[in-house]
Amino acid sequence: MQTIADINDKISHGKATVWTITEAKVRIAEMGVAQAAKTVDVITTGTFEPMEGSGAMINLGHTDPPIKIVECHLNNVLAYSGFGAVDLYLGAGQMATPGREGEAEERGGGHVIADLIADKPVALMATGQMTDCYPRANLETTITRDRINQFYLFNPRNLYQNFIVGVNGGDRPLFTYLGPLQPRLANAIYANTGALSPFLNDPELQTVGIGTRILLGGGEGYIAWEGTQHFPLQRRLPNHAPVGPAATVALIGDAKKMDAHWVRGCYFKGYGPSLMLGVGVPIPVLNESVVASCAVSDADLVAPVIDFSIPRRVRPTFGLVSYAQLKSGSIVLDGKPVRSAPLSSVYLAQQIALDLKQRIEADDFLLSAPVAPLPTDTRLMPQDSWGPQFELR
Repeated sequence: MQTIADINDKISHGKATVWTITEAKVRIAEMGVAQAAKTVDVITTGTFEPMEGSGAMINLGHTDPPIKIVECHLNNVLAYSGFGAVDLYLGAGQMATPGREGEAEERGGGHVIADLIADKPVALMATGQMTDCYPRANLETTITRDRINQFYLFNPRNLYQNFIVGVNGGDRPLFTYLGPLQPRLANAIYANTGALSPFLNDPELQTVGIGTRILLGGGEGYIAWEGTQHFPLQRRLPNHAPVGPAATVALIGDAKKMDAHWVRGCYFKGYGPSLMLGVGVPIPVLNESVVASCAVSDADLVAPVIDFSIPRRVRPTFGLVSYAQLKSGSIVLDGKPVRSAPLSSVYLAQQIALDLKQRIEADDFLLSAPVAPLPTDTRLMPQDSWGPQFELR
């Protein structure tokens, strides 16, 4: 029907029609798919949720005399230093080092990343490998966002296309990456915005790929690659929506241009730190099928209910529940009601979609055509212990 170049031309001339995903669902229901496809050019989506598979690349700049860092802590959080003399990678899920009393603060890499984006000072302590070209043995200093060279997020796994619902059928509380799960099925936690979620409105990933421009942490970013644990072969409903975790993407963006409002460190008691991150994804309306996919409702989307009390890779499931049931605040398991609550924020997801809409309407955000599609045939490979007796031949 139209191309991304056609849409960008409309944006540049102030003639593009842009709807948020919330607006789109209402208007598609009112006017039908065919008429909506003739009317709208871009549909904006967003999400704000914990994204542990995130991290930041940092280049400090060289010292005098120079140092080749072999170990570095930022606000007492270990950063990986195996790239080059003063290059670091700080993972959002890296825990703070225990203090003198042997207890770690409830902080980690996500908090340090958020501090730097907010232009707060961060204490750096590093030791070096003394060589002829890098004779310095240690470094203690304070860095800020504007006193380092490159500072960009490179997130290996973000934007899960659907996820799971966690429950606990055991007899003691469990502390998980979904938060606390109370015993005897006392609560259920889910981590996806359902019908607002970017990739549940594009189930076959026909409008995104490597090179797609997005809104990342309040600044511009891009889809860099498939994400780790990318699993597009997940079983799907007749509407093509996956019934559990499916596609993921790796994202990249300049952290110096991000907004601290959309990048926040968080901590899950008994589990560890993470990063609350806002991401907005534009959906270019290229044809009617794009609009038809965006009409999906929470009643049409499901997630598996997984029992975390069984400590195995493949855990028992209580079946599938719809996002309409989850968002009602209660689901039914084994004949009894169970309170349900989200990790992701519907309100903030809507605000991100609105922000992206306003940027496009102001000609402050153009769409980018992917340079390559995301793979559609990637399988998940489990990992088990292998010894010499299991040598593959």
